[in-house]
Amino acid sequence: MKKISILAVALLLVCSLASGSGFLIYEHGAAAMGMAGAFVSIANNPTAIFYNPAGIAWLQGTQVNVGGTFVFPAGWLELPNWPDPAYQKVYQLDQTFFPPHFYLTQSLGSRVTVGLGFFAPYGLGTSWPVNYPLRYISTETSLQTMFINPAIGIKLTDHLSIGAGVSYIHAALSQNLVQHVEIPDTWAGDIPASLSKAKGDTVGFNAGLLFKKDKFSAGFNWRSSFNVDLSGPLTLDTSRVPSALLPYIPSSADVALTFKYPGIFGLGFAYQATPKLLLSVEGQLFTWSNYDNYLIEINYANDGTDEQLVEQNFKDTILLRVGAQYLVKENIALRVGALYDQAPQPIETMDPSLPDANRVAFTAGFGYTKGRFEVNLGYQYEIFSDRTSPNRNIYPDSLGEGKYHTRGQLLGFTFGYKF
Repeated sequence: MKKISILAVALLLVCSLASGSGFLIYEHGAAAMGMAGAFVSIANNPTAIFYNPAGIAWLQGTQVNVGGTFVFPAGWLELPNWPDPAYQKVYQLDQTFFPPHFYLTQSLGSRVTVGLGFFAPYGLGTSWPVNYPLRYISTETSLQTMFINPAIGIKLTDHLSIGAGVSYIHAALSQNLVQHVEIPDTWAGDIPASLSKAKGDTVGFNAGLLFKKDKFSAGFNWRSSFNVDLSGPLTLDTSRVPSALLPYIPSSADVALTFKYPGIFGLGFAYQATPKLLLSVEGQLFTWSNYDNYLIEINYANDGTDEQLVEQNFKDTILLRVGAQYLVKENIALRVGALYDQAPQPIETMDPSLPDANRVAFTAGFGYTKGRFEVNLGYQYEIFSDRTSPNRNIYPDSLGEGKYHTRGQLLGFTFGYKF
């Protein structure tokens, strides 16, 4: 009995945390953010280490960019079939996230530049009231990644450059939920469960091309897919369980699993329409279909191991970006943009740990340069499509079926300095 109960907890804990748009943060430079990330064909500052490493080949001297993005998610869930009206509309708890970014580039002559980037592209989380009806799936989720990405850019000709890099990737995953345990004719109750800081490390790669001629430029960027082996302790709070039943309900186990992240391919074009107006467009392909399943292992202290293969069946997705920059003065830039992003997550695996959906976003930005110093600001407003999920059919008669409504606001800043 105890192996079955704790395995069920672990499966719900991690079943959808590696999903797509909802946990991918692409805003790691405020200038690019103001143009909706349509930056692969521009890549004209050190944030190119993230957006297109070929761009750093055109940077001279020593340059530093440092900043971050405040992320303010918001959402609510409608449960129209739930019998208690108090829980027919449930709001996510307020959260704020701040993935930072740092870039340093150094030219080695006129055609070679090296750089180092630090950023956190997969992260965020969700938090719900501890007593809401879907607490048996998730009450709180947190996923964090950290990339350390050295890169090199080389100008092959006066019009063409290439770039490449390698990333050390550290990931950490946490999630809380409540497990309902029933022992017939003996005891029934809720047991809080927590997967705390499951961690793992791996390596990824990135590369790019950048072509510039006259008023036209074109860029290509690739980031490799990667797998992260995560492991961490799963703890059940058995303080409310009658002492006579404690031998049958374990209080802890070790969880191990592998998450598969997508490859990213980006192709973009930019055109200097007038001396003041720059236009850009970009398309990206995310190979989320490699996230077809994962194997979860539950290791008990002195009682063997359980394994189960969990199907996910994600699909590849396309993201489209358009952006524009207008120079009010030589040192003052205004930026706008828009994007459309598809969700890779099938409705069968959508739940409150990650209520993902197709989204559109609109951006605006501002840039100011004075001498060697530069500051860029970016703002993004996201609207996710409303989406109805069976929430893994945890209740009979569609009681747990609900419609998710999600919005998001992002505010980013990047300070730059040229030595």
